[in-house]
Amino acid sequence: MTARRSPLAMMVLALLVEEPMHAYRMQQLVREREKQDVVNVAQRNSIYQAIERLRRDELIQVAETTRAQGRPERTVYALTPAGRRALDAWLTEALATPAREFPEFPAALSFLPILPPEEAARRLDQRADAIEARLREREAALDAFDLPRLFLVEDEYQLALLRTELDWVRGLVADLRSGALTWSGDWLADWTGAPAT
Repeated sequence: MTARRSPLAMMVLALLVEEPMHAYRMQQLVREREKQDVVNVAQRNSIYQAIERLRRDELIQVAETTRAQGRPERTVYALTPAGRRALDAWLTEALATPAREFPEFPAALSFLPILPPEEAARRLDQRADAIEARLREREAALDAFDLPRLFLVEDEYQLALLRTELDWVRGLVADLRSGALTWSGDWLADWTGAPAT
């Protein structure tokens, strides 16, 4: 069976390259290193599910189970040789080959004509404001880190994407407000052949 690659699975394997550890320690490190923008750990049990899948695929193994007095039992996981080979292969592939990803925003843009142009501009303005706030927050967080650039390249990439998206969204809003990009129910009906709404 070929193990399925995912950002969270790569994160778990990469953490285990450092040393064997338990799931709670992995969650701590994701938060401490602010990697929650790199992998989706919004659900509390996400890491546990990834660990179970990696263990089933024999990419990690139980190294030991410990119980400190008054604490719940903790299972410490270690990387297997197959896990290290899988991580190397996944990283090689992910770095070299753009993946087909299906983010929500381009899908929403494809349905833009459902909204009136003024409403679309208003909502896109809200998005631009949120992106701007996110940029300020991430830039401030990066300024607070005293780390070599090697450990921040994914943050640089995400900031570049945010800046590009912000510029593009602001340009789209300007086109909507100036009338350079517009539509109406009648225009859409003529264009698509569907009845005007």
